[in-house]
Amino acid sequence: MRHEIQIKDLQDLDRAAGQFLQEIGGRRLVALYAPMGAGKTTFTTAVCRQLGVVEDAVSSPTFAIVNEYRTATGEPMYHFDFYRIDRIEEALDIGFYDYIDSGCLCIMEWPGNIEKILPEDTLKVHIRVNPDLSRTLVWED
Repeated sequence: MRHEIQIKDLQDLDRAAGQFLQEIGGRRLVALYAPMGAGKTTFTTAVCRQLGVVEDAVSSPTFAIVNEYRTATGEPMYHFDFYRIDRIEEALDIGFYDYIDSGCLCIMEWPGNIEKILPEDTLKVHIRVNPDLSRTLVWED
């Protein structure tokens, strides 16, 4: 089934993030595919807000590769940024499989850089930038 969520502007992000969480249900591995500047980290921040993560804790893990946050229920969630990954071994060195096998929500930016090791059940979400600068999230399950 094909899913689409429109995000009109920044003020619409929280609504879209809430809808996204409802629609993905129990899916725990989310890969965000989008060009630079499309809003991957901004959308992830909105998802974190919906889960009760303290907002000032959320940042792009570009240099750290992975950030761990705590939701309002105390459950960990992981935010990956594989932009600077040149070799699969770099992802493995940070314990990638430990994170994705944890059962916690894992949101991954730039997953194309580790495509070969993404589990089959990873939800692949594409963020499309529209001509009016709105965004569309698209995925199939």
